[in-house]
Amino acid sequence: MNLINKKIIGILISLMIIITAINFVFAQVQTWPAYNTCCEKTKNGAWCQNTFKENCDKSPDSVSGKAYRDSPTSCDSTSFCKLGCCVDSEEGICMENSPQRVCQESTGTWLDDSKCNVPQCSLGCCVLGDQASFVTLTRCKRISNIYGLKTNFRKDIKKESECILLAYSQDKGACVYEVENQKTCMLTTRAECDNSGKSEKSSNITSGTEFFKDYLCSADELGTNCGPTTETICVEGKDEIYFKDSCGNPANIYDSNRIYSKDPLYWKKIIPKSQACNYNNKDGNKNSKSCGNCNYLQGSICGNGEANFGDKICKDLNCYKTENGNDYKNGESWCIYNSETGQGQDTVGSRHFRHVCIQGEETTEPCADFRNEICLQQKVNTVYGSFIEGACRTNRWKDCIDQITQKKCENTDKRDCYWIEGMHYDGAGQKKNSGNQSFSGGTTSTTTQTNPNGTGIVNGEGICLPNYPPGLKFWESGDASSVCSLGNSQQIIEYNTNIFNSKSCKNNCEVLENSWIDKMNKVCSSLGDCGAKANIAGKYTEDAVLVKDNGNVKVMNGILTDVKGGSENRVNWRNSDYDYDYK
Repeated sequence: MNLINKKIIGILISLMIIITAINFVFAQVQTWPAYNTCCEKTKNGAWCQNTFKENCDKSPDSVSGKAYRDSPTSCDSTSFCKLGCCVDSEEGICMENSPQRVCQESTGTWLDDSKCNVPQCSLGCCVLGDQASFVTLTRCKRISNIYGLKTNFRKDIKKESECILLAYSQDKGACVYEVENQKTCMLTTRAECDNSGKSEKSSNITSGTEFFKDYLCSADELGTNCGPTTETICVEGKDEIYFKDSCGNPANIYDSNRIYSKDPLYWKKIIPKSQACNYNNKDGNKNSKSCGNCNYLQGSICGNGEANFGDKICKDLNCYKTENGNDYKNGESWCIYNSETGQGQDTVGSRHFRHVCIQGEETTEPCADFRNEICLQQKVNTVYGSFIEGACRTNRWKDCIDQITQKKCENTDKRDCYWIEGMHYDGAGQKKNSGNQSFSGGTTSTTTQTNPNGTGIVNGEGICLPNYPPGLKFWESGDASSVCSLGNSQQIIEYNTNIFNSKSCKNNCEVLENSWIDKMNKVCSSLGDCGAKANIAGKYTEDAVLVKDNGNVKVMNGILTDVKGGSENRVNWRNSDYDYDYK
């Protein structure tokens, strides 16, 4: 084969190689997109994965109700899988590089910072009583909540070693030092002991201080001039009674069975409250002469009294034979009323009061006058037993008369009303208009619908009335009269007349019954200080129910007499307040 032919064959082989390579490249380009779909959620439950499109879950999203999304691009480029910081407040943790959708699914708060360089995720020292932990602010809030402590986050502490040292400085024990060549002691914290030599007040200290964690100053091995005694003291900020050593330092909780002669070890190291006498006593060792393990939440605290040793006892903080004759625990509160209350029974001039038992003293807190506030109480169950709590809150009576259904009337989340069957206010539920009048009870005001063209209170259906009638300023123009006039009723009674001119009631005869008078008066007295009603002094308004027949007003005093007239009599009931006739 000659040289020319060899060159031609070589060129052909090269071209074939190039074409094959090009085809290979083209094949790669054509198949690449199938691997580059971002699935918000895959069929196997994984979140934000780059995979084949057929692997994407297209079922409805439980949050939005729409199908889970996918995008023909990298997950890093999508909005729903964008990486950021997920703050889980419930667990108190911060998670870096968390996809937004994953964070939302776990009910976390997503922030656009993949490294979590945000204030709530900054590290600091979380102080928990006499302990400390180097965590984030979010975690500190969570831990504090678990232990029922106020959050104490020291963001100025930037190192874990400093945080640990802070907790270490809160250790309690004996601080031993010399004063004028005499070895003495004080019960304090490590930090205070270390600083005692630097204080101007401790200039008489002639030696360095030495701290002994968990030791009492009366411990024999310390060799100080502080010894045991049978005296007791109250310590500020503490519930319990403590023994006092000869240097004036508190020792362990008072227990008459553990004086030094009976139990020398009780004067060596600090004993926690849980290991002291009668820790589980349900009454907090009230008035005990032998045990000083008091408990404020159980109704006792250190106070003066006669004991087996010393002059302190666990003082009883509860209240006995209170104004209503009942006994109450310390901190409990309850309601006192001047009269019967609820269902429109509050008398004229009455008021609600909240009483509180505070360290054995019964105190009184009046709710707002004119019954603008009412007192409500409930029983709460705690680890220390049932507990009564009372509180004054706003009387929500203003829109009662406008409710037309029993369900809305008795909705205690919105109003304080009650429902009466068999009567109806014909202005209830109507829209307010320019003819409205403004009524005020005490110092608050409201606008209530009146129906000047209607008949007022009528028979049938039901009516919604204030459960706690508001007090009214009857001496001010337009106050009591406007509210009480809502209880007016105009009724038409039809009669049959025979040939002897004798009449018999034909229609609407129930309004002639005494029961109608009682029902009308119930409406009037529930609207406010209206109707035939007694006041706080026991005086009864006798002429509160009136009948007007053809313009002639008659005081009925609760008894409806026969009203003579034609075949049709128009009877007007009017409500009277404080012996006033509102016409």
